Amino acid sequence: MAAVVLRTHRKPAGIPVFPPHADPGGDCVLSRVMAEEPWRAELAWPAGFEGGLAHRLDVSTSGAVAVAADPDQLAWLRARFTAKELRKTYLLWAAKEVSWSEHRCDRPLAHDRKHRGRMVVQRGPNTPHRGRWMAASTSFRRVQGRLWRAEIRTGVTHQIRLHAAFVGIPILGDRRYGGGATPPDAPRGTDFFLHHAGFEGPDVTTRPVADPEWITRAAQS
Repeated sequence: MAAVVLRTHRKPAGIPVFPPHADPGGDCVLSRVMAEEPWRAELAWPAGFEGGLAHRLDVSTSGAVAVAADPDQLAWLRARFTAKELRKTYLLWAAKEVSWSEHRCDRPLAHDRKHRGRMVVQRGPNTPHRGRWMAASTSFRRVQGRLWRAEIRTGVTHQIRLHAAFVGIPILGDRRYGGGATPPDAPRGTDFFLHHAGFEGPDVTTRPVADPEWITRAAQS
């Protein structure tokens, strides 16, 4: 049986997936999807997945956002996320060069004890943190130059950003996790360079979206 190919919306860097709390009417992926397909407002989507949007991306992260056809397909898809059956692929531009070309990081992550909105990696049994440690695993493979492919099955907040920094390839422009300042010629809305290419599982895949223009520059850096 052929895999289900999910509809995707190409999220540009600089806008959130859902409306920001400070501006409920602001530009976001949800408002764009609803403008294209207003019939979605008539369906009973669960809270946090309005419009059938199946997952979130950081504001600065561009790429594919999966859009479920109906609430049943959304529940089916979310079950696969929960079971860690989906391999999610990202592309990143590293701020630093390293000698190796493959790495895997399995360090658990937790919320920073002092700084809201920041995560920490477990460096040892006494690493300060808040709440529980969450299992996370990220595989990194060099594509070319400082362009890297990251693959995950878990989905902890800031997972790729933090694991990339921990192994020595912080994402360019990610000040929070050691990636330095955003280059002055960065595309509009881009603070750091991370792109979600999509995901796939044994019976599902996402429709591909176009890569951002910085991909070529990263491969040549």
